[in-house]
Amino acid sequence: MKAIAPRAQLFIVVGAPNSSNSKRLVEVAEKNGCPRGLLVQRAAELDWTQLQGLSTIGLSAGASAAEVLVDEIVEAFRAHYDVTVEKVTLRDENVSFKLPRELREPAPTA
Repeated sequence: MKAIAPRAQLFIVVGAPNSSNSKRLVEVAEKNGCPRGLLVQRAAELDWTQLQGLSTIGLSAGASAAEVLVDEIVEAFRAHYDVTVEKVTLRDENVSFKLPRELREPAPTA
């Protein structure tokens, strides 16, 4: 967010309106140089008249937002505009969590 926000004229965060994580992402975008952040759940919530004239829009999602919803937003933009998507990766995450021992060990046979 911090790397993209200064380059964007608008930053859209996909997430639930009651998600503190999603709300915080909007705040982070605005505090880091994006003039306006917008929290939406679905592409249907976008007001296309308010998006006219923008050339660079940031897009991210809250922790619990499904990737299909992000894809839906991108496709909605493609239906209205000529879109170029630039994925920005600052760090590859490779965190894994081990299952509890009870779930890793085979169940005893009767």
